[in-house]
Amino acid sequence: MVKETKLYDQLSLSPTATQDDIKKAYRKAALKWHPDKNKDNPDAAEKFKECSQAYEILSDPEKRKTYDQYGLEFLLRGGVPPPESGGGGGGVPHPFASTGGMPEGFAASFFSSGGMGGDRYSFTDPENLFRNTFRDSGVGSDIFEDFLSGARSSTSSASGAGARRMRGSFGESTRNVRPPAPEVSTVERPLLLSLEEMFLGVTKKMKIKRKMFDDTGKRTTTDTVLEVPIKPGLKKGSKIRFKGVGDQEEGGQQDLVFIVEEKPHALYSREGDDIVREVNLDLKEALTGWKRTVTTIDGQNLMIDKAGPTQPGSVDSYPGLGMPISKKPGQRGNFVVKYNVKFPMTLTPTQKEHLKEIL
Repeated sequence: MVKETKLYDQLSLSPTATQDDIKKAYRKAALKWHPDKNKDNPDAAEKFKECSQAYEILSDPEKRKTYDQYGLEFLLRGGVPPPESGGGGGGVPHPFASTGGMPEGFAASFFSSGGMGGDRYSFTDPENLFRNTFRDSGVGSDIFEDFLSGARSSTSSASGAGARRMRGSFGESTRNVRPPAPEVSTVERPLLLSLEEMFLGVTKKMKIKRKMFDDTGKRTTTDTVLEVPIKPGLKKGSKIRFKGVGDQEEGGQQDLVFIVEEKPHALYSREGDDIVREVNLDLKEALTGWKRTVTTIDGQNLMIDKAGPTQPGSVDSYPGLGMPISKKPGQRGNFVVKYNVKFPMTLTPTQKEHLKEIL
C-alpha cells in the first residue's frame, strides 16, 4: 500500500502504473490543461501545474519510491518528517495537518523561503518540463502550432488569467517566454527520370511515408502521394521543394526536396541543352564514305551521307533538335552526331603493304 495517492489521482492513474503509463497520462493531461489552450479557463494553469508536479515526481523512480512510502510532504521537506500533529511530547502541530495537505500556492512560498527544515525541493518550471518532455518524444514546443490552433499569440502577452496564475505560483521564471523554435530540417530524396521524361515534361506521382504525432504524442505513420511537376528541359541536379510535407519534428514539419537524377539512355546522352548521339564507323567506311539514318529523340529521321574520309571524334551539329531550354520557352539546344571510328585490331602483311601503297 502507498501512503497516499494524490499525485496518481492528478494524472488519473493507479499506483501500479508503469513508467510508460505515467508518461502517456502526463502528455494527455498537459495537452488538455495547457494555458494556451484554455485562455478562458482561469483554473487551467493550476491544473497544468499540478499535473506537471505529479509527473516530475512519479517519473523519477527514486522520488516515486519515497513518495509511495512517506507521502508528498516528506519528499518536499527533503526527507525531514513533519512534526507530530498531536499533543504529547511537546510536539509542534503541523501547520497543515487540519487542512489535509498544502494549500494552493504553498509550494512557491515554501521553496523560496527555504522550507521548514532539510534541503528545500524546487519543482521544474511546468513550461520547461512540458517543452522538454515533448522534445524528447520528437514533437517539441511547436506542438502548439497544430494542436492549439494559433493560441500562442494570445498567451505571449501574458494577458490571460491562466498566465497570471502561473506567474503567481512560480514567480518570474515561468513567464510565457519561449525560446525560438529550431529551424525545420530538410530531407532530400533522389528523383530518377528518363531522358524522354526530361525532354517532354511530365507530372510524377511519388508516394511518401511521413511520421506524425497525434494529440497524445503517439508516433504514427501516414502515406501521402505528391504530384511532382517536371518541366521540359529540366536538368540533372535540379531541386524541387515541397514545404511542410515530411516528418513532424520540433519546429514543425520537414521540407522535402527531390533532386533530379538522369537514367542512362541506350542511344543518347545529354550535354547541357544538347543531345548527343554516337555513330560507329569501321575504318573502311570512315575512309571511303558511308550513309546512315539517325533518329532524333523526338522521332525525326536525319539522312546523313558522307563521301569520306571521316575523322575519329568529329561531330555534326543540328541546331534546334536538342533538349528544350527551360528558361527560354520555345527554344531548344542542338542535336549532335559524334563519329567513332573502329580501327582493326590486326593487319596481315599483305594488307599493310597495300595500305602503304595507297596512303
